[in-house]
Amino acid sequence: MKFSVNREALLRPLQQVAGVVERRQTLPILSNVLLHVANNQLSLTGTDLEVELIGKVPVSAEAEGEITVPARKLMDICRQLPEKAEIGFEQRDQRLAIRSGRFRSTLSTLAAQDFPSVDKNQHELTVTLDAKALKSLLDKTAFAMAQQDVRVFLNGMLLEIGAGEVKAVATDGHRLALSSVVLDSIVGAVKQVILPRKGVLELQRLLQEVDGDITVAISNNHLAATSGDFTLTTKLVDGRFPDYERVIPRGGDKVVLASRDELRQALGRTAILSNEKFRAIRVGFSDGVIQLSANNPEQEEAEETVSVDYQGDALEIGFNVSYLQDVLGVISGEKVRITVLDSNSSALIDQPEDENAVYVVMPMKL
Repeated sequence: MKFSVNREALLRPLQQVAGVVERRQTLPILSNVLLHVANNQLSLTGTDLEVELIGKVPVSAEAEGEITVPARKLMDICRQLPEKAEIGFEQRDQRLAIRSGRFRSTLSTLAAQDFPSVDKNQHELTVTLDAKALKSLLDKTAFAMAQQDVRVFLNGMLLEIGAGEVKAVATDGHRLALSSVVLDSIVGAVKQVILPRKGVLELQRLLQEVDGDITVAISNNHLAATSGDFTLTTKLVDGRFPDYERVIPRGGDKVVLASRDELRQALGRTAILSNEKFRAIRVGFSDGVIQLSANNPEQEEAEETVSVDYQGDALEIGFNVSYLQDVLGVISGEKVRITVLDSNSSALIDQPEDENAVYVVMPMKL
């Protein structure tokens, strides 16, 4: 294998692919990236056995072949080379020689045939949608995924495709986020799959670099997202996601309309003196205002009143302030709407001008 490539052309896909590779691996080869050169094209593949990312870049190849090299070391070398540098690679026995200007180095290698590949079955469903729409879908819901929950399916995200739309749902048992995008091209029965946490995070990271459309293909145990020179494949979580429709509270008659920025800033100030472990905050509703208050074991207190559009009975509810802040952090509109039934019911949060995203936050006992 022998080829040359421009630093900038190589660095972008290499950084994306290396991001999938875990620093600490039980198998040494999983710390490597697979380099495959054929038809003047270099394919870079990284995997942790759950997520696989393939990036492609055109190169000037003198000899084709494939080999694996340490992903982090290769990326760090490319980063340190001057901008617009031309980099030459040549396989020499069990080493990969790298040359650029006056720089010379050799990297250790492992055989390409030992590199694990994600088993891919025949796709059952394929859809194409705007990459920015998919990124928005994930960004509005990913924060609500659980972390290291024994219920493995909560550590990921439900993707529901069918009936003319794509939905993303995430919950950790204390809050829920749901977002949807209309896709008229989707017909037929609704299909639900659960993406693992890392698959969601890597897809979000990849979509930052993608313009135009992205194709999502689903098999019985994998999802593959392809756009331009990248293909991300992730295993699916085997499990049954909770019935999210039952979690969404209906019939709330107390509706608060507030400025998102004002409420977010007030929560940030009040939260400073909340209990660091439980993050509890007291939210009082009364005519025209919301009163926020928090205290901690050191007997420190904070409170603030925010003017809102609300006429109704006085009500007081406890919430985890971090959950409220997370919701207000992904809502983009100027106004936020909070709907509740009573002090023991979950709050339904959305924005009046966007019916495609809703959030549920359970109350806390104070």
